[in-house]
Amino acid sequence: MNSPHPATLPVAAGQLPAVPLTLEGYATLHQMMRFRWTAWRALAENDRHEIANEAARLLGEMEGKSDGQSALFSLLGHKGDLMLVHFRESFDQLNQAELDVARLRLNDFLEPATSYLSVIELGLYESTLKTYKALAERGVEPHSDEWKKSIQETIARQKEAMKPRLFPAMPPNRYLCFYPMDRRRGEDKNWYTLPMEERQRQMSEHGMVGRRYAGEVKQIITGSIGFDDWEWGVDLFADDPLVFKKLIYEMRFDHVSAVYALFGSFYIGLRCPAIRLHDLLEGNLPAHGIIGTQ
Repeated sequence: MNSPHPATLPVAAGQLPAVPLTLEGYATLHQMMRFRWTAWRALAENDRHEIANEAARLLGEMEGKSDGQSALFSLLGHKGDLMLVHFRESFDQLNQAELDVARLRLNDFLEPATSYLSVIELGLYESTLKTYKALAERGVEPHSDEWKKSIQETIARQKEAMKPRLFPAMPPNRYLCFYPMDRRRGEDKNWYTLPMEERQRQMSEHGMVGRRYAGEVKQIITGSIGFDDWEWGVDLFADDPLVFKKLIYEMRFDHVSAVYALFGSFYIGLRCPAIRLHDLLEGNLPAHGIIGTQ
């Protein structure tokens, strides 16, 4: 009996790529800033009005964009006073948003505290395993032209189906919780050495916790490997800030968080519509309501 040609032999599971497929959407920038309150209060009232109104016009335009919005938040605590969150279709557009803010007269009263650059990301563990195994069963060599073509077809199909999650409108909720995070590597635990099937299983369990809070919180995950100091950023939007504590605490008990998660600094902000910027800078927090109509 003739032996199969090497090109037709199934690819062993251990030879499959370890990297899961991902989908990318809006480029995302968080700008955390301190406000020079003393210098601001030293201005005449008319000057404060003019400067705030100029900034409100720009922020209002950014809030209303159809191809990636921005939102302003008043931060709690010592880590900063204001946070701008930008969703854009490219890094070029993010940089333009930065430059537009920098040209405002209000920028003379802003001092950068920190920032975070990332891109909205959806991991495709389940689809990745199915696609890799199907190609392996056909004897398709990993990273060959046929392999790459099939992968691109899978990504294109999934990206079309996931458009609303990849290119979302800025959630209108009252509160935002943002934090960066890593998956542990080194010491005696290393997320990146686990088999993909095990990573997929743990992420599936992790996701089940989040789905139980679907009606209370909107979660947007961004990838930042190669862009910033951590591997992912997490934005949680809700009208009740206690849901952040409950959700994150419950997630600490699932295996992937308990064993492999490392967390950066947490930032909590309250949404400030552009039309209420002057009120905020005069020390009056905008009332809760529909964004843009308070």
